[in-house]
Amino acid sequence: MTEKSLFVSDYCLTPHERISEGTILCEDGIIVAIGSASAFDVIPDVNIHDMRGSYAVPGFIDTHIHGAGGFDSSTADEGVEDFNLMAQTLASHGVTSFMPTLVARPREQFLASVSALAKLLGQQHLWAEPVGLHLEGPYLNRKKHGAQHADHIREIDLGEAREIVAEGRGTIKVMTFAPELKDALELVELLRENSIIPSMGHSLADEKAVLRAIDAGATHCTHLYNGMPILHHRSVGLTGVAITDDRVTVELILDGYHIHPRMVDLVCRAKPMDKIIGVSDAIQAAGLRDGLYHIGKTEIQVHQGRATTKDGVIAGTTLTLERGWRHLATYSRLDNTDAAACLTINPAKTYQLNDRGELLPGRKADISFFDFQTNKPVMTVRDGKIIFKADPKTRLEETGEDDAP
Repeated sequence: MTEKSLFVSDYCLTPHERISEGTILCEDGIIVAIGSASAFDVIPDVNIHDMRGSYAVPGFIDTHIHGAGGFDSSTADEGVEDFNLMAQTLASHGVTSFMPTLVARPREQFLASVSALAKLLGQQHLWAEPVGLHLEGPYLNRKKHGAQHADHIREIDLGEAREIVAEGRGTIKVMTFAPELKDALELVELLRENSIIPSMGHSLADEKAVLRAIDAGATHCTHLYNGMPILHHRSVGLTGVAITDDRVTVELILDGYHIHPRMVDLVCRAKPMDKIIGVSDAIQAAGLRDGLYHIGKTEIQVHQGRATTKDGVIAGTTLTLERGWRHLATYSRLDNTDAAACLTINPAKTYQLNDRGELLPGRKADISFFDFQTNKPVMTVRDGKIIFKADPKTRLEETGEDDAP
């Protein structure tokens, strides 16, 4: 039996266009029409969801996230944490699609984690949808290991890389690597042959090494500014090339801590708008209180929402993307539609998730609704079905952090 739903809000960001009195008609999980409320006549046999007092955007897509709700992707092989809690937590923050992200681990454990996550991705999920894996390593520069365990980072091993690809069973979307390592270009070729995006990061590569990798097909940069040399006016490395080469898509961590707001603004002025992707880089503490957590086998202390190792090294975030969106719009001169695109259609196009990321007829009915006054998530819809709805009593108690986008 055909299932029709009509969602009515104050306005929609498609994200490229703002539609007043935004109304979205969905049928069997697909958007079939969108427009102002006046454009819709009485439709028989339709479930009407009156979301006035809120605005709608495409469901957010987080393509670099290590965990949430207590789940850590890098230790998925141990089976001690509930993957569903990650998906459920993300849904409550307006995320409808995400890519579990792994850090480097010893060979056997890394392969086991990739295999365990590939199996999880093959299952049905009620909340946010896992759409692929992001492998942040293991072929990185040890001098730029960040919060990752330096002993688990290694030189490129093409044989191991083929094993990793095989264990992923088609679920791996992107691998972060350091382009200055021996056999980096061969790794790029191997990844591209398997429809995996090679992403440069955790690197000390100079300009020549970066350009060689880009020419070979590495046109993505993992969390720009972080895990690479600082932007310098006489010495150009990965940071400078990634900002100025229009072939490169860049990730930005939008917690306001990893990157100074003015440096976010710099990228937004320099890069084509479709080459910017906002990510959370969140760890298992996202959605939870301060305390002790882990990423892989590295212990993480979360204090006042900030995550660090025992040595004080920044270790991911507790950010969720609805906050990242507000930060991006505040830090940069982007209008709200362009800022929303960085979390929706830009990652969708980059990772060939061509059925989502826009509120348009023919796309998946993945929609997030936010309170007009508080910007808090009030409802998340995936495939036309409600996967999160805020408690009305809680909504009344909340106060806003920012002006409504």
